[in-house]
Amino acid sequence: MEPVVWVIVPTYNEAGPIERTLREAAQALSLAAPGRHRILVVDDNSPDGTAAIAERVGAELGGVVEVLRRPGKGGLGQAYLAGFAHALAGGADLVCEMDADLSHDPLHLPDLLAAAAEADVVLGSRYVRGGGVTDWGPLRRLVSRGGCVYARLVLGLPQRDLTGGYKVIRREVLEAIELESVRSQGYVFQIEITYRAVLAGFRVTEVPIVFRDRTIGTSKMSARIAVEAAWRVPQLRRSAPAALARVAAARR
Repeated sequence: MEPVVWVIVPTYNEAGPIERTLREAAQALSLAAPGRHRILVVDDNSPDGTAAIAERVGAELGGVVEVLRRPGKGGLGQAYLAGFAHALAGGADLVCEMDADLSHDPLHLPDLLAAAAEADVVLGSRYVRGGGVTDWGPLRRLVSRGGCVYARLVLGLPQRDLTGGYKVIRREVLEAIELESVRSQGYVFQIEITYRAVLAGFRVTEVPIVFRDRTIGTSKMSARIAVEAAWRVPQLRRSAPAALARVAAARR
């Protein structure tokens, strides 16, 4: 039987792009996982009405879209953790992370899901052959590339795109890496999930994607996110192994 796929889309003030994102994702999933997919919008009480738009689109698409409303803006990491829990409770076999602003092209979904047949975590990668970024200036490219190189060196990981947020994760991974102890936000959340998966012995692969800078709405990137990455990544060398050790001890 084909796996059940849940795509998680965290939102805060994404009224502009959300309808197009959901419709294009639903179309891609109807080809890649026909009849066995759902899209979960995790909205942090957006004042611009993002959740209501997503609910309307979901009704028009026959219920394939579900909206999880959270009481306030709690950060990207916490939104994904809430989405993971909801998707797992709903029977997800594969969980996909995807941005709401169309920087992650839904047309890449079939390739990411196909790669999950042989891997436990699939990273949509801007920095492998065939991948890339459009519409970024030199500074943004430097910050992104530099963040990936920094994380690779500090954590000893071979993956080239550790900060990207377009990925597919098997259920078994999410159940094994002690999600309840993850506290990172922003870029570091993405790094930590991959790092924990690697430490736990899961197979991680990269599939090329082309990242498009958003054309609707405003970027959520901030100096605070970059600063968090600088000090939080070295902490992962201690916190992530300790978390996995607790999981192993609990299973004995």
